[in-house]
Amino acid sequence: MSPNGSDRSPRRPMRRKLLQAMTAGLVLATATGCTYKDFPRLGMPTPTTEEAPRILSLWQGSWAAALAVGVLVWGLIIWSAIFHRRSRTKVEVPPQTRYNMPIEALYTVVPLIIVSVLFYFTARDESKLLELKDKPDVTINVVGFQWSWCFNYVESVDGSTGDATKAKELDAIPNRFKEDFPANAGGVYDCGTPATRNPQTGNPGPTLWLPEGKRVRFVLTSRDVIHSFWVVPFLMKQDVIPGHTNAFEVTPNQEGTFLGKCAELCGVDHSRMLFNVKVVSQERYEQHLQDLVKKGQTGYVPAGIAQTSHEKNRETNNL
Repeated sequence: MSPNGSDRSPRRPMRRKLLQAMTAGLVLATATGCTYKDFPRLGMPTPTTEEAPRILSLWQGSWAAALAVGVLVWGLIIWSAIFHRRSRTKVEVPPQTRYNMPIEALYTVVPLIIVSVLFYFTARDESKLLELKDKPDVTINVVGFQWSWCFNYVESVDGSTGDATKAKELDAIPNRFKEDFPANAGGVYDCGTPATRNPQTGNPGPTLWLPEGKRVRFVLTSRDVIHSFWVVPFLMKQDVIPGHTNAFEVTPNQEGTFLGKCAELCGVDHSRMLFNVKVVSQERYEQHLQDLVKKGQTGYVPAGIAQTSHEKNRETNNL
């Protein structure tokens, strides 16, 4: 019986709260929109490019390593709490372990091994994902600006004359990328605003069209601040930096309309920098380019801020 005359144990409210917390955690873990097929991806969307499974594999491996370390640490904590708790009859300080070289070496070497393994796989996959092959099938100059996107299709299109390698609008793009531009690429473009919407889905932002099964190179430039180009199911994103041109390649392998967004906090309307990516057949893609010609959207829009002197020197030294 408790001091106030009640037979309720003071530990019961704590146990009740613990049970409620565990129940709430179980509900949060299970009452989501995920199915059992989604769990192996650990929160990642279904990959829609040939390169995306490599990213998914790295993500899953990192989680597996983190879970293994977590289970080990949690197990040691629980084991210590149960088997080394203070005795009710003994009040002396238990034996202290100091300067145990094997243990100290263990908790120094093991983390180094874990970090080294993660670094190896990350560096290996990053090098592969950022590899640029000669002459991509499609080249898109993605232009980020506050608060939307423009897409320059560097293509040789009937009804659009010109040379992308000499276009003043594309002066911000380094020559090392222009070497892979197709010949006589007059090009077409499409620009959006935060109010633009995809006519089929109603999703906000302009729509970038891509052909299925073709290797696409994105050349990323900015007009103002740092943005980040992220097509969610491509599992790949890269910064769009003023004065510095980034690029990466993907091969879409699934038709559909997918969501894209800016993944870098770029100002007050960052949340409105949305866009769509529509992957279609080669014939439908070419028809879209012709539709842009009919709208008078031939040539290119300014790619952005020209390369800085520091960046030009860096590229020259790396040649």
